[in-house]
Amino acid sequence: MREIIFDTETTGLDNREDRVIEIGAIEMINRFPTGNTFHKYINPQGRQVHPDAQDVHGISNADLEGKPTFPEIIDEFIEFIDGAKLVAHNGTFDLGFINAEFARLDQPAIEADRLIDTLALARRKHPMGPNSLDALCRRYGIDNSRRTKHGALLDSELLAEVYIELIGGKQSALVLESFSSANGGGNTRQIEIVVAVRPEPLPPRLTEAELAAHDKLVGGLGEKALWTKLLSPAEPN
Repeated sequence: MREIIFDTETTGLDNREDRVIEIGAIEMINRFPTGNTFHKYINPQGRQVHPDAQDVHGISNADLEGKPTFPEIIDEFIEFIDGAKLVAHNGTFDLGFINAEFARLDQPAIEADRLIDTLALARRKHPMGPNSLDALCRRYGIDNSRRTKHGALLDSELLAEVYIELIGGKQSALVLESFSSANGGGNTRQIEIVVAVRPEPLPPRLTEAELAAHDKLVGGLGEKALWTKLLSPAEPN
C-alpha cells in the first residue's frame, strides 16, 4: 500500500486568490517511509505573501524569487503522487489549494476520496483535543523541537509519525498480510495474520556439563528453596 504524506504552505488562506508556495511530501509503503521525498518552493507569480502567513511559515516574497512556478513543477508532483492515497493534516485545506492550482492549468482535480485527513482522525480518537500537529506530537512523544516555523517537508515527516500512532501505533505495521474482501470489491477490508510454524523445535543450547552444573546447584539449595518447590511434582488438590 502506497501513501503520500504531504503538506503545503501558501501566500494566505483563500485558495481562490492565494497561491501555493511550498509543497513537501514523503512516500510511505505499507506504513514505512521509503526515503523518497518531494519538496519544492514555488514562485506565486506576482501574488504577495500575506504578513500573517509569513509569521506562520517564515517564507518571504524575496525567498521565492527565482523559484519555479507551479506549471513548472506540476508534472513532477503528479508523477510523485500517482496511484497513492494522500495523507494531510487539515487536508481539505491543502487539497483545496492543490486543486485550485490544478484548475488554473486545466488539470483534473484530485478526488476527495484519495484524501485521508489526520485532523479528522485525531478528532475522532481524541474528541477533547487539542489536535494540532504540535499537540499530537506532544501526546505521542514525537520530537518536534526543530519545528520553530511551519515547513512543508518537516511537517510531513512529523505527520508521518503522528499518522502511524493515530491508526494504532507502530505495532499496526507488523501485519504480515492484508487483502481486500472479494465480495463485490467494496471498502470492506480483512486482515490476516500469517504465523509460520517451525517444523522442528530448535535444539537446546545448554551443554550436558551446564545442565549437570545447574542440577548440582539446585540440589544444594535445600528443601525450602523456590527452585526445589518449582521442580517438585504438583500435589493433588
